[in-house]
Amino acid sequence: MKQSKVLIIGGSGFIGQQIASKLASLGHKIIIPTRRFAYAKDLWVLPQAQIIEADIHNQDILNQLCAKLSPDDVVINLVGILHDKPAAPYGKNFAKAHVELPKKIIAAMEKSGVKRYLHMSALGADSGGPSMYQRSKGDGEALVKQSHLDWTIFRPSVVFGEDDSFINLFASLQRFAPVMPLAGASVRFQPVYVSDVANAFVKAIKMPQTIGHAYDLVGLKVYTLADLVRFAGAKAGCSRPIIPIPAALGYLQAWLLEFMPGPTVMSRDNIASMKIDSVLTSGAQNPLEKDFGMTPQPLEVLLK
Repeated sequence: MKQSKVLIIGGSGFIGQQIASKLASLGHKIIIPTRRFAYAKDLWVLPQAQIIEADIHNQDILNQLCAKLSPDDVVINLVGILHDKPAAPYGKNFAKAHVELPKKIIAAMEKSGVKRYLHMSALGADSGGPSMYQRSKGDGEALVKQSHLDWTIFRPSVVFGEDDSFINLFASLQRFAPVMPLAGASVRFQPVYVSDVANAFVKAIKMPQTIGHAYDLVGLKVYTLADLVRFAGAKAGCSRPIIPIPAALGYLQAWLLEFMPGPTVMSRDNIASMKIDSVLTSGAQNPLEKDFGMTPQPLEVLLK
């Protein structure tokens, strides 16, 4: 059976590499645009992959990429960022990545006649949410739902894996800090394994019943943020005492961290996002089990 060609926007990232590898192993031809060819170096070995240096925010470039596809092929959008400067309703970088890019992708697909679109959102995405991140992700979802494409939306909680930027961040911090002052220590998360997220995307391509639906992707267990920080410390062999701090002090801490040199570790917007638990709705069945026939991997798989 002929496999679809898949354009993966954001394919060189943490989740994208997993999806690309799984698709290639199934015989799909994949196209991965990237700002720099070297950013996708881990995917060079995939015989089914075509790596293209391209500015994905350029409408003409997106039109050209979608023109490489047939009407039965697939576009996956995984692009997302975690930090931006404060603005209302959100900063220009959130707008560019989470709202303007999906709008351009939709336009390029409609121009080329490509229908199947898999969109990465986030659990808690809401145009009226408490954080810029959640609001921009919510507005991006709204654009997808208003389109005439055959869309499927995925809304994961925190995604974990060997190379994630969440567990590894808190592990790194504990290597250098004698204690861990922690805002939002009691906020709840339901982390989902990166391979499970990737499998859901791959399975959805051959599941027409997923068209027009949004799926909250979560793992088996709920953890508080303090639980996750303890896990990260134990995994790294450098557990530190956790000192819960009030939200106001957490905002001050995040504000100071925003001005530190190097990549942003924590922002005020991250604190705002934690006003809402990142867990499955009470009483709901886990879509990974119910809809995709998978048994989600627990966080502890990282200890094996």
